[in-house]
Amino acid sequence: MTIKRSVLLGSAVLGLLIAVIGVSAFVFAEPYHQRIVFTFMVNLIIVLGLQVFMGNSDITHFGHIGFMGIAAYAVAILATPVAIKKSALATAPFGLSGIEFPLPVAILGAIVITMVVAFFVGLVMVRQTGVPATIATLAFLVVVHVILLNWVDLTRGPRAFYGIPIKASLLGATAIAVVGVLIARLFRDSHWGVQLRASSEDVAAAAAVGVRMQRLRFAAWMLSAFFLAVAGILFALFVGTISPKSFYFDLTFLTLAMLIIGGMHSVTGAVVGSIVVALGLEVMRFLENGPEIAGVELPQMFGLTGFYLGAVIVLGMAFRSEGIVGPQEIEEWWMRRRQKAKSDATSDEALQP
Repeated sequence: MTIKRSVLLGSAVLGLLIAVIGVSAFVFAEPYHQRIVFTFMVNLIIVLGLQVFMGNSDITHFGHIGFMGIAAYAVAILATPVAIKKSALATAPFGLSGIEFPLPVAILGAIVITMVVAFFVGLVMVRQTGVPATIATLAFLVVVHVILLNWVDLTRGPRAFYGIPIKASLLGATAIAVVGVLIARLFRDSHWGVQLRASSEDVAAAAAVGVRMQRLRFAAWMLSAFFLAVAGILFALFVGTISPKSFYFDLTFLTLAMLIIGGMHSVTGAVVGSIVVALGLEVMRFLENGPEIAGVELPQMFGLTGFYLGAVIVLGMAFRSEGIVGPQEIEEWWMRRRQKAKSDATSDEALQP
């Protein structure tokens, strides 16, 4: 099997799993549960974007949610009706309080703005390695949060930005997540992706054979920012109300946990980690309220969600440091299982008299 066919096969299996989750929720679930699944799809897109950069460059990235916040506020400012902006953003600069862009233009504008910011920030970030690179991405997140929180005329500051047109749908988010899986796999198994992973393992050896590490990191950085921009736009156009706290540490650590628990070096790990964490958190939220199970009324146990998230990270690092899936993609795991089964069968036949 060629690499291209294996990538398509693995992407198809993961895409089918995601599609089944999204379509089943759309057809059978109540609006509340559809909202939960939509949030899962947005988080999955975020984690896929993280995997593109972190999983291939092996650099921990804390600033990814900053791009999501930029895109969410950009589409909100551009697409919110003038009637609402006249009161909510009466003193907005550049005359934005009196301008309403068509939704496709607003979406394109939000993506362009986010990618321009990512371009200039990336020129600096890709030159860093190790701890300095991680600290730099964290600083970027803080800077974006401070701007969103204090540029009151443009973002309403700490107050909620309301009136955003609700145009995103669960099926649309599901389709984008499926396409995101394919893009992440194509990059991971492309010439660029292979070289980037090799350079992260041995920088000196990669440089000696002519690998342009900074250029490869920059490509992964920009693609990751695009994923986050799409996630931010989907989020804003679904909830209709956003605030700076929506794009800060809580979401940063949640999505990082999803990637680390599943396995940051594979797209399959990103999908599996997102599912495991999302399911676990919903179970913990159910138990927090003290439900009655099999005739036994459980006490209220607030804080279980935080405990669960911390526990799975600690246990994962202790017993499965590479994540549940590790560096293997789903088709690689399946082929190894088949080869092992054939090898065991051959050994048993040889041992028979």
